[in-house]
Amino acid sequence: MADNRQHQGPGSSLVGIGQRVLTLLIQMVETRLRLAVVELEEEKSRLFQLLLLLGLTMLFAAFGLMSLLVLIIWAVDPQYRLAVMIATTATLLLLALIGAIWTLRKARSTSLLRYTRRELKTDRELLEEKE
Repeated sequence: MADNRQHQGPGSSLVGIGQRVLTLLIQMVETRLRLAVVELEEEKSRLFQLLLLLGLTMLFAAFGLMSLLVLIIWAVDPQYRLAVMIATTATLLLLALIGAIWTLRKARSTSLLRYTRRELKTDRELLEEKE
């Protein structure tokens, strides 16, 4: 009998509206949290890619330096010695430079929670329009 009194009368529509507003707010928060989790997982993947690219860059740089040392020590026909050292070292260091530029460009393009922030901005604008 007490349940019937809560659902009848002039305040029942106010309670229903409050429940709907609360439900919508909870759904919005849940959606934003899911979006944040997805974006954090993407950032984790990007960070892993950056670490791999950095590893390759360091590998090429190390091989370039080792190649330089080996070529200095290694006996090559004296008339071709300088050309071989220059070509090998320049090639590996060029690959290291390309890897470094690629890594820097990838690192600068990363933006943490970009889509979550965009959706929150949209929500704020929609709420400001209604008021």
